[in-house]
Amino acid sequence: MIKDEEFQRISVFMKRRYGIDLSQKKVIVNGRLENYIKRGGWHGFDEFMNAVEHDQTGNQEKMLVNFLTTNHTYFMREFEHFDFFRSEVLPWLKQKEAARKDLRIWCGAASSGEEPYMIAMVLAEFFGMEKPQWDTKVLATDISTKVLQKAIAGIYSEEQLKSVPPNWKKRFFKSVGTGGQYQVVPELKQEVIFRQFNLMDPFPFRKKMHTIFLRNVMIYFDEKTKRELVQKVYDALEPGGYLFIGTTETLDRNTTPFQIIKPSIFRK
Repeated sequence: MIKDEEFQRISVFMKRRYGIDLSQKKVIVNGRLENYIKRGGWHGFDEFMNAVEHDQTGNQEKMLVNFLTTNHTYFMREFEHFDFFRSEVLPWLKQKEAARKDLRIWCGAASSGEEPYMIAMVLAEFFGMEKPQWDTKVLATDISTKVLQKAIAGIYSEEQLKSVPPNWKKRFFKSVGTGGQYQVVPELKQEVIFRQFNLMDPFPFRKKMHTIFLRNVMIYFDEKTKRELVQKVYDALEPGGYLFIGTTETLDRNTTPFQIIKPSIFRK
């Protein structure tokens, strides 16, 4: 079982490097790392953390992050956001960007790909025949390289696609193999750019974003980290741009620079 000081060391490391607050998650940290540490031949958590901190390749740190970040996502999750995106945000953007035809949309917690592919499906349906004239590529980032590999592969089971409307399933997925697996079609796949990115790092965008989806990720941050991140997001948005957060998440009404449209939808 992980000792208090070992847990403290991991907790401080994750907070400092990634803003993730694990201070109340000792049992989870132990459960997720114990077997990996045993299999790797380390004699405990401290020895493993020494390896993490001295590994020039960064591979052990990646493993640590992959184990300690939860990635629970599914298609159509919190669908009211996509509804609002299609009915309110996109008509505004279509008018606003009529000359440039350049939309900048960022999904900052891409996980295994369901959310950015959903955004891309909504965009494809909204623009229809006009789609080729527009640049609507979605930037999708995540801290975990493990889930990004899944996202890039774009392969999902029948079960994972059960809530996707039949016409979307038919249009955007093709059956692969015999085990009831489906892969995102190339036309949709090329609409999403996947990158590994730590939200604690400076944002690298040359141009400001029109819409940012940052859903169900701030639950891992303490109030101060969250406030700083929200300010960075605000600064990275175009005037009038939208931010979507998870429906169970909140921003402090008194300190947020955003205008509140709905409890989980905000506007600059």
